[in-house]
Amino acid sequence: MQTYHRVRVQLGKRDRKQIAEMLKEGRESARVLRRALILRQLDQGGTATQVAGNVGVAPKTVRAIARRYQDEGLESGLYEKPRPGQPRVLDAGQSQRIIAMVCSQPPEGQARWSVRLIAQEARKRKLVRQVGGETIRILLWDHDLKPWREKNVVRGRTGPRVHRSHGRCAGLV
Repeated sequence: MQTYHRVRVQLGKRDRKQIAEMLKEGRESARVLRRALILRQLDQGGTATQVAGNVGVAPKTVRAIARRYQDEGLESGLYEKPRPGQPRVLDAGQSQRIIAMVCSQPPEGQARWSVRLIAQEARKRKLVRQVGGETIRILLWDHDLKPWREKNVVRGRTGPRVHRSHGRCAGLV
């Protein structure tokens, strides 16, 4: 038979008040509000299994949130630590120079730009030391550019300063 450890969380007055305000206002993300609700229910005497059922998470999640609160305080119990993630391959200046290059005519002997050609030319022109096709594809997608098309008409994203027109870089302002 399994034994369940009762998770005991006792919020301080200040923490209890802060959680009550957060839940009342509802201005935080759903994940943060769910964690606040978990802590409040644990403070009111709920077990990890009961709280998990009420909130819609696994009991393991409830225990992890309780442990973070007890070890590191309310901020840690409510908010996630920033994740390191992969550093950006291109900085803003490099991205702008590549976009400007794509907006110009393709190299001699080429009818239009391709993702592979853009990556090769960016390295050749020393705009970047190293860049792959996927990075270029994402950059083009983010800016709604399709330089391999004969007529590259950009649609969507129309705002007060963006005009629809024909051309390789139409719509960029």
